[in-house]
Parts: sequence; C-alpha cells; structure tokens
Amino acid sequence: MTQIKNIGVFTSGGDAPGMNAAIRAVVRAAMYYGIEVTGIRRGYDGMGKGDFFTMNRKSVSNIIQRGGTILKTARCDEFRTSEGRKAAYEHLVKNKVDALVAIGGDGTFTGAKVFGSEYDIPVVGLPGTIDNDLVGTDFTIGYDTAINTVVDAVDKIRDTAESHDRLFIVEVMGRDSGLIALRTGIATGAEAILIPESKTGLEGLLNRLEFGRKDKTSRIVIVAEGEDAGGAFEVGRLVQEKFPNYDTRISILGHIQRGGAPSCMDRVLASRVGAAAVEALRDGHRNEMIGLINGEIAYTPFEHAIKHHQGIDPNMIKLVEMLSM
Repeated sequence: MTQIKNIGVFTSGGDAPGMNAAIRAVVRAAMYYGIEVTGIRRGYDGMGKGDFFTMNRKSVSNIIQRGGTILKTARCDEFRTSEGRKAAYEHLVKNKVDALVAIGGDGTFTGAKVFGSEYDIPVVGLPGTIDNDLVGTDFTIGYDTAINTVVDAVDKIRDTAESHDRLFIVEVMGRDSGLIALRTGIATGAEAILIPESKTGLEGLLNRLEFGRKDKTSRIVIVAEGEDAGGAFEVGRLVQEKFPNYDTRISILGHIQRGGAPSCMDRVLASRVGAAAVEALRDGHRNEMIGLINGEIAYTPFEHAIKHHQGIDPNMIKLVEMLSM
C-alpha cells in the first residue's frame, strides 16, 4: 500500500458531461481514505501557474448533475516544454501534492505520460472525452450524454425535414473518430453516415440518392466533422451540384454536444472510475488510465490508451445500410 497524503485532481482538453461527477468521486473517495485533495484549475496551465486550492466535501456538493467542469480547462503550450513541466512540478512540491488524477482524453494522457516519466510522481487518468476514442474502456465519460444530445437534436430536425421534403446533412463532432456519427446515425434512422474510418461514405451516399427510393419524404445524413470529404458544407455542395432537385439544408450541431447535464450512465461511470482512481494510487498504480471493460475496472498504460483509437465495427456500418432501405 502506497502512502499517499495529497492527491491533485484536474481536468484538461475538451470538457465532457460527467467530468464533475468524476471530480466529486475523487474527492469523496480520497476523504474516505483520509487523503487530502488539491484542486488544480485550468489543467496543465493552472498547474504551471500554481492555481491550486484545497477541496473538501463542500467543494463538490451539488455538482454531480452539472455539465462542464468546475475545475475549468485550458490549453497550455508551456507544458509541452521541459521548462513548463519543471515549473508545474515545483508547484506540486510546494503544495505537497504527491499524486495526480488527470481527467481528459488523448492530449491529456500524452502530457501525463511525459510528465510521469520525468518526475517521480504517480499519475493516473480518467477517460473524459465525448469521442469515445480511447482504448482501455468500453465507454468514455461524456460519450453517452453527447450521443443522446445528438439524437434529440436530429429527431427535431427530422420534423422539419419531413414537413418540407428536405435533405438535411447534419455534422457532429468527431475529428478523428466516427463513433458519435455511427451510433447516432443508427439511432436516428439516418440515410447514410460519413466517417473518417470509411473511405466510401460519400460515394455510397451519392449512389443511394441516385438509385434509392424516391418516395421518401425526408432524408437525414450524419457527417463526422473529420470526414475526408470536407465536412457537412462540402458534402452539401457536392450533393446540391449533382442533385439540384433536392432541397438540401446543412446543420452543424457544434458545441451543444459537449454541454448539458450528464446522463445516468455517465454519472455512474464517472463515479466508479473516480473512486477507483484513488484506490489505484493507494495500490501503487501509476501512468495508467482507469476505465471500465465489461463492467469491471480496468487499468491501461497511457501509451496503450493514447493514439490507439477504437476501431469501427464493420457490422455497424452494414447495419446502417440495411436499416436505411
């Protein structure tokens, strides 16, 4: 059992619904074991500037249902330098922080991996990103809320699409991963989905529009923002150019996908991995992401969790084609 006296917790990268629930779990679990908690505002930027404060039960009261992150988040170019990381470490030592819980995604864990290799301080991570693109967990914190937000928005868009016999091209987040687009495309009965992992999406869409059913009163196409065709506006331009008879509209859902109260699934996931992070540090874990696989807590080294995005199940793509007939 490792003697941990003070855990620093921070959020980094894009915010995700459920981050507050994870913060709450870290604080409450640490206090359960008699460990102090130091909150670090604005991620690595705040770490380098010493923006620390002591957290207690009151600090995390009434936050489990709130979206965003009470610890804030920010980019930090200084942390990419050895001088910036040294300044961060000195602030940790000054504030007697002897372990860290990093809540974020790929970029957050990349920074944590480098920092943990340079300085003798245990760091564990919690998967907080709406993209669900990390290996080592079935779902990331924020993903379930984000896809339900998209489904709700697309359901409303379909009402207008049917009323006006329109084709709507809806862009969702997912610069490097099409998991949001794929799952929401199935859930909303999309005509087609275009994702970075599939290079035939645009060709398939154009063929479907040309040779598919002509009696449909509405058509919904889901496009991931990182899709090679250039996003929803470029896809819309190409569709309108080839099929000028279609009344085509573009809808960019944007940052509404990041906001809002976290779903039950995200709150429970965040609570479980948050508490497990504290126990992992007490057990001597370091440089690992804490996730949930098949309902069980799992530990994945940072180097395996980052830059190894979840693959797309080809059966899911086939399912979209089958159900959009």
